[in-house]
Amino acid sequence: MDKEIENIKKEIKCFHIKTYNDLETFRIKFLGKKKGIVTILFKELKKITICKRKIYGKIINDLKKEVQNKIKIFNSKNDIQKNEKVLKLDPTIPGKSIEIGSIHPLSIIRNRIIDIFIKIGFTYVDGPEIEDDWHNFTALNIPIFHPSRDMQDTFFLCKNPDILLRTHTSSVQIRYMKKHSPPFRVLSIGKVYRNETISSRSNFMFHQAEGFYIDQKVSFSDLKQTIHYLITSFFGEVKIRFRPSYFPFTEPSAEVDIYCNGEWLEIMGCGMIDPQVLENVNIDSEIYSGFAFGLGIERLALIIYQIKDIRIYFDNDIRFLRQFKSEF
Repeated sequence: MDKEIENIKKEIKCFHIKTYNDLETFRIKFLGKKKGIVTILFKELKKITICKRKIYGKIINDLKKEVQNKIKIFNSKNDIQKNEKVLKLDPTIPGKSIEIGSIHPLSIIRNRIIDIFIKIGFTYVDGPEIEDDWHNFTALNIPIFHPSRDMQDTFFLCKNPDILLRTHTSSVQIRYMKKHSPPFRVLSIGKVYRNETISSRSNFMFHQAEGFYIDQKVSFSDLKQTIHYLITSFFGEVKIRFRPSYFPFTEPSAEVDIYCNGEWLEIMGCGMIDPQVLENVNIDSEIYSGFAFGLGIERLALIIYQIKDIRIYFDNDIRFLRQFKSEF
């Protein structure tokens, strides 16, 4: 056994460690849990007499220390080299620049709308994108078989009860009015879904901003002034016209156009909230009145940024997205 230990000592001493792979090979060869040379020697101690066990135990323990010391020496040398490399770094050399992302144009418009209306006392609220029939249609004066449902053909998730992807953010209006008492000014923005053919001007999903104001003696003049404030905040002083229109949940109703780049462009719909809608959420229409308006954020961004195709919003093309900055 003496000769075997001498050979192991020589092997430990002569083993060249140049890389961390060499170091791991060295460690496993001598200190591995199952087949390590020193580990096996410790296991064989129990086969010899107690008198010799103490002597050889110390010798084998010294072998283990030699292995561990050789590992420590290699690690300490490499730590010094690493530190020297760090010291050689020139802190005055500019680092690699990190590309900063830009805000999506739809997010820019959304944030701007929220900022505009918060300044005049509106509260921003949100609601679920998955709705039931009552909140999305019936409570808004659109009962089953009403012709206007054809204009908002949507995606039903289940029947009895009818659960669907909301077609407008007006469902948020119903939910809010059920839980709160007038007066209130509320703005809601979110995704809405309709079964429409995807083209350069339409998509099955788009973002809608809706605002409503309910109080005593709210008039159409209040609505016009609010719309004027919104449009001039985006476009400055432009020509605005209100065209009579029809929405089941407002009466009277109007489409709003602006004169831009030599043509009239439809920008939003609005109207006085139908008294029946107020009654549906237990608000006394003899005391309170209100108005509501809604606009598509994609359409607004098309006009502001002169974008020709609505589908580009959802292509995730970094060349398109990096053009936009929140300039408002």
